[in-house]
Amino acid sequence: MGEVHQMKRRMAVVALVFVAVALIAQQALAVSPHLKGRNPVSFTDNILTLTATVSYAGLGNFDTLQNLAASAQPTADCVNPGTGEHRPPGHNPASVDVTGSTAVPAGDIKNGNVTIATTTNPPATPVAGAPDCPNTNWTENITDMAFTSATITLFQDANANGTFEAGELVLTVNCTFSPPTSNGPVPSSGFTCTTA
Repeated sequence: MGEVHQMKRRMAVVALVFVAVALIAQQALAVSPHLKGRNPVSFTDNILTLTATVSYAGLGNFDTLQNLAASAQPTADCVNPGTGEHRPPGHNPASVDVTGSTAVPAGDIKNGNVTIATTTNPPATPVAGAPDCPNTNWTENITDMAFTSATITLFQDANANGTFEAGELVLTVNCTFSPPTSNGPVPSSGFTCTTA
């Protein structure tokens, strides 16, 4: 009789494991990340940084990370260290890439929906060696960034230690600004985005 009782217990444990695996698989299949709403992406040019605000739906209940990478044409000025004279450089610096990230805990995702705002870091300034100024004794400062493109990547399911090294890339949004941005909110007619 002890063997029969032990066999029933084993069968019950095996059945519970199958039910748990089926529920987890069903939950994973229900996740379908996508942009939410009529205008799900908006941008603001903050002079030296770019902010992207994105609304998502269909997310799983996992810790989430939004990354923003943007390219811009900078404007700079040259400052004479002796006189304090400001003048435009002979040429503006080459295109600059900047990035930023926003982590969102699973508890902030409601019914698969969340809106995330991410702002890039500012570019490195002054520009090392002042290559666009009269000589290397001058200081070259980036004073404005006209953004030309942005890529937003969304990751879910962070490691237990809070890193996203093993997180899953669930959505990529590639945007192009035409014309390049100027300071302030970017009109929705000023950019196009595609998702992957």
